[in-house]
Amino acid sequence: MWGVELRQLRYFVAVAEELNFARAAARLLIAGPSLSQQIKALERDLGVVLFDRDRRSVALTPAGTALLPHVRALLERAEDLRLRAGRLSSAEPVRVGYVNWWPPDFAARTSGVATVHVDAWVAPSHTQAARVADGSLDLAVCWVPDADLERLGLAGRLIGADRLFAVCAAGGAGPVRARDAVVLVDEDVISWASWNVYAQELASATGARVERISDGGVTGPAFFEHVRRIGRPVLNSPKGQTAPLPADLTRRPVVSPEVHWPWLLVRRADEARAAVLAVVDAFDAFDGGADVWLPGGS
Repeated sequence: MWGVELRQLRYFVAVAEELNFARAAARLLIAGPSLSQQIKALERDLGVVLFDRDRRSVALTPAGTALLPHVRALLERAEDLRLRAGRLSSAEPVRVGYVNWWPPDFAARTSGVATVHVDAWVAPSHTQAARVADGSLDLAVCWVPDADLERLGLAGRLIGADRLFAVCAAGGAGPVRARDAVVLVDEDVISWASWNVYAQELASATGARVERISDGGVTGPAFFEHVRRIGRPVLNSPKGQTAPLPADLTRRPVVSPEVHWPWLLVRRADEARAAVLAVVDAFDAFDGGADVWLPGGS
């Protein structure tokens, strides 16, 4: 069976336009090795080599040059179909909530697909997922474990991920192995339900040490106090990604594996509205590539 996907064709066009895999991967918001694997899969399915590549350069083969205009035309027809479906769907806006991360290309991807209303109430992941389940929202950009998705009658598509870092005393340099990091688990299971599940799964998978707290210090000033008290690299949370660091602390990458927080586009499993489904279909599934840790099922 022919296994070519529209996503792979978009990847082909991006590489053909950039003639550089690293730039194309950054433009597509995917990992470089994943892009290379998808291009190889496309070449295998098509039965032709699309690019001549070595360590220094990338060039279209004659087959790639011949196919490029046809692929562009096919993608244009697919986009026209998507827009027509959006116009045929209900004019009622699609209500979308989020936690703290938002796809940078959300507006571009959903333009002409549906009228989208971004909800002003920014709430934790489990709260936003519950709002989708009860009909207060149509979609939410959040993360909850598979068990919660099933319990709430929801489905999710992985559309992005935040790479998390370790915060430790200034003066250290270089990466921190995941097993040498500390991850905080807060007793407030209402506020930190999704984070606590994530932290426990991370610790089990990598050997990171769990530190139990009861003051909400997963983020904010209390988090920095815990870093000073523990004296070891402490994993930050997605909500702490952009917080300014005190002068005595520094942020270091986590490796072996790289630790990422997943972001799902969550909908009701029985959702039937064409506009809602069209918004979901506007996003390709995120592929983080090799040596990237995400919780099970993401």
